[in-house]
Amino acid sequence: MQSTLKIFTQHLDLSQNQVETLLSKTLNECLNSPEFQQQLDSLDINLMRETLPTAGEVLAKELPSFYDWLKNELNVERVPDSPEHTTNWVINFVNNQENLTHLVELHRPVPHPALETAIPRLVELFDAVKDWQVKKEWQKAIAILCLPLVVDAREREKYSVAV
Repeated sequence: MQSTLKIFTQHLDLSQNQVETLLSKTLNECLNSPEFQQQLDSLDINLMRETLPTAGEVLAKELPSFYDWLKNELNVERVPDSPEHTTNWVINFVNNQENLTHLVELHRPVPHPALETAIPRLVELFDAVKDWQVKKEWQKAIAILCLPLVVDAREREKYSVAV
């Protein structure tokens, strides 16, 4: 499994230095940065809307074993009972009915090491999608959605060490 940094570099149109710079920012700095906004703006939302059924199938099939892995291997305590919550959140985000700040709040209970360990596996859930463009777009979207989660976790970790 790849590192979070490698996943972000591979799936986002950013160099390793740009990813490292974003990861070192505060959450607000990251969300408001031109680099992050460019990544969000580069998503093919029309393609994602057209392929929501495909993404829904992938998530419905793959998330239960992913959630089991989170609970049993990474000892994450608060894991959804079913893939519906995640699938609905993604659908709502694509349809502009959810925001990244809410996503960050939902994931704050996840320990930082578990979060960074889980992201590559989450992005790789879409590896089996046969249409390369659809797979690429959804993996990019998942990577973009996960970037602020890591930024926030690192920021909170720095703050807790400083206190």
